[in-house]
Amino acid sequence: MDQLYTATIRLYVLAARAAAVRSEKVRRMIHGQKQTVSLLKEKAPEGGYDLWVHAASLGEFEQARPLIERLKRERPDMSILLTFYSPSGYEVRKNYAMADTVAYLPFDTPGRVRAFLNAARPKMAIFVKYEFWGNFLGQLHKRGVPTYIIDAIFRPGQIFFRPWGGPMRGILHKYTHLFVQDEASRELLSKIGLENVTVAGDTRFDRVTDIMRSTVEFPLIEKWKGNRQVLIAGSSWGPDEACYVPYINSHPELLTIIAPHEFDEHRLARLQASLTAPSILFSQAEKDGFIPEGTRTVIIDSFGKLSSLYRYGDMALIGGGFGVGIHNINEAAVYGMPVIFGPKHYKFKEAADLIACGGGYEYTDAQSLASILDRFTHDPQALRQAGEAAGSYIKKSLGSTDLIYSGIFGKA
Repeated sequence: MDQLYTATIRLYVLAARAAAVRSEKVRRMIHGQKQTVSLLKEKAPEGGYDLWVHAASLGEFEQARPLIERLKRERPDMSILLTFYSPSGYEVRKNYAMADTVAYLPFDTPGRVRAFLNAARPKMAIFVKYEFWGNFLGQLHKRGVPTYIIDAIFRPGQIFFRPWGGPMRGILHKYTHLFVQDEASRELLSKIGLENVTVAGDTRFDRVTDIMRSTVEFPLIEKWKGNRQVLIAGSSWGPDEACYVPYINSHPELLTIIAPHEFDEHRLARLQASLTAPSILFSQAEKDGFIPEGTRTVIIDSFGKLSSLYRYGDMALIGGGFGVGIHNINEAAVYGMPVIFGPKHYKFKEAADLIACGGGYEYTDAQSLASILDRFTHDPQALRQAGEAAGSYIKKSLGSTDLIYSGIFGKA
């Protein structure tokens, strides 16, 4: 791989080590990476893994999940290695039953890459969405390992399409095939000489529909909700809460389910203190077996529940839109409710599509959010129409997993 690229990765490694002094999350990542090769030497099948799937974090894993689970249904003997870059993915899914081994992906330096691939010996590799690791892809290509990227999406401003982006364009040519979300991505890749591209859409639509159909129920929430309106704030961060907490404090008739993106003890205490009406942690409600009368907000303090809890919402506010980008809006939209999110959504095709069809709404501050919420809480017809638009959009977007599966593995 290009020496400048590798030098940049080495600098990144040094920066990560420095950050680990203050960040428990980075310390866990670095510690986990150090265990990866020995773990693979212990657990890898004699001939290596049939398939290696890499997802940066939890969101990308959810995109890969429909494909992994279909493979395990139709080819149960296929051995699968699943890797994560971020602790937020690994810690939640380290015991994922559909993968034979779950591990951290080491940093993309030549020595670490060779050690990883020598231990794993994958026969095929799939990367998800934005994973463009030059040394890994170069070594996989050199070893003749068919390598794919799924759910990829490209924009004109990315380095691949800049005059100085030659080395990074070379990375893309190492993929055996690229499955992209939209026609605009295919056209961009065609302009730099890549024709091994299929527009397959986004597997998240299939995944959220599977979750919706699984009918996981929460009787405590159902009884508490009754026939009242519920706003669900999913994967919310501090800047999101600064906008919606004043609204729910001034509208006690509106019930709220809040699922913070992170929920350490201090953060939960601070969130509860900001609420003027009674609230309860869901873990406490489960322990007690009931939600006390008068409770206006339930705060979800464990992973894995939010995607199913959306079934009890009438409208959803999705967090992350004041940070690096919005979280999964499809998880809520699949239940036929409007989704509301902050301004940093330009990387997400589904956000633009939902806005265009009337199922998605952007807010930029507390005032604009209040205007949206007022409309939905006071106008049942507007709420219904927006929800129907969101639900219809999800239904029309299904089928990506089938396209990718047949494109890589052939028809079952």
